[in-house]
Amino acid sequence: QVHLVESGGGSAQAGESLRLSCAAAGDADSRNCIAWFRQAPGKEREGVGVIYTGSGRTVYADSVKGRATISQDNAKKTVYLEMSSLKLEDTAVYYCAAAPSGCSLQSTLWYQAWGQGIQVTVSS
Repeated sequence: QVHLVESGGGSAQAGESLRLSCAAAGDADSRNCIAWFRQAPGKEREGVGVIYTGSGRTVYADSVKGRATISQDNAKKTVYLEMSSLKLEDTAVYYCAAAPSGCSLQSTLWYQAWGQGIQVTVSS
């Protein structure tokens, strides 16, 4: 089992940066990749980016490419999502999720463990 806890959300102005953290605990084989998803009011949950925890390889959604950076601190078992040049449309609840395989950003079905979600609000 994997337990995930997000932190670092809050409010920011458009154009600013924000960093979210996802602290992981539990079976390493169940978190071969950790992804960030987000869900805005009235919209479906969408993938933001994913990191393969073994290699450190990252993949990003087109909507955030060039503005998002996912990194990890293996000693702290923590994955970070840094978003720069924030836009109003980045406002959403952000979730981190862990999967043993698959690791697609197009589907949530691969992900067996989810954090509780954290609100990010971007204002003009």
